[in-house]
Amino acid sequence: MFAFISTRPDRPRRAVPIALFGTALAWSIASQMLAARSARGLTNRFNVDGVAPLITSFFLLFLLAIGFSLLAGIARRPASVRELFGLPRRNTAKREWLLGAAIGWGAVVLSVLLLALAGSLSIGFWTEPRAFGLLLVNLAAVAAASLAEEVIFRGYPFRCLIEAVGPTRATVILAALYGLAHMLTGNGSATAFLLTSLAGVLLALGWLRTHGLWLSWGMHFAWNASLGILFGLPVTGSVENSTVIQSTAFGRRWFTGGDFGPEAGLLTAVALAIGIIVLVRATRDYAWHYTHPVIVPGGYPMEAPSPAAHAALERQAQQAEERQLVQILPAPPNGSSGDNGPKS
Repeated sequence: MFAFISTRPDRPRRAVPIALFGTALAWSIASQMLAARSARGLTNRFNVDGVAPLITSFFLLFLLAIGFSLLAGIARRPASVRELFGLPRRNTAKREWLLGAAIGWGAVVLSVLLLALAGSLSIGFWTEPRAFGLLLVNLAAVAAASLAEEVIFRGYPFRCLIEAVGPTRATVILAALYGLAHMLTGNGSATAFLLTSLAGVLLALGWLRTHGLWLSWGMHFAWNASLGILFGLPVTGSVENSTVIQSTAFGRRWFTGGDFGPEAGLLTAVALAIGIIVLVRATRDYAWHYTHPVIVPGGYPMEAPSPAAHAALERQAQQAEERQLVQILPAPPNGSSGDNGPKS
């Protein structure tokens, strides 16, 4: 059984999980670059640039599966790809994913609603047939890309880091790396870094409360799909998912997020804070079933042997009962005696 401890180990034992974390993170970065380059070459060759994000995400997931499996084997902890990715088979997986999707969708709706009420939102539409085809492709791309990001930031590397420094420090470190990665790729600001880091905390809580990525994946997918596809707004500075609906937020950057999108606006901080509260309250049962250690009975055995005198009395009573047993034979039919001899 493949498992990670959730408490910080002694210092001599931290070296292995730290090495695994660093190697897994380096492999993730290299895999992203290799997947993007491979997908770009393939789509350019066949002139299907519209599916480049989807193919990139598939390539990335494939490379992550190979790299993490090799690392687990080197660490003598062989595991299936599902276990390494943090997607265990269980009856509540679908419900967890849908709960995460509801939380992510609700947080985005709250952020966008506040923008709309402030009169800072302009909405446009692109209704050509090609737009609807791209919408379906973009939905699949967002699903694959959000899973890949969760595997990188809340999957195998995250659990390795938990073994080294504990869950609290691991959450802070990975949330900061998550915010930094999105700020750099989306040309964001300090506000963007802080808010995407807070989003990283929210997503990390999804794993910490369920020990699975189903809920976090649902939140991540719903957030990106709602923001980029449903409302047509930038997602960490990217508008490649905006097809049928294309929106623009105007006003002060601290309020709207500017070109980076609402994820750099302070309204999102309110939505994320509410999302954290809702997530913690909605996952009480999951936390009890999946994260609490199994209760093992402890202490001393209470089955004391019987005193010798008492045992002797019990044997005497049993022997007396055996001597008093009387065998009762069945009665012959018609009230006749048991003597079957002739009568005179």
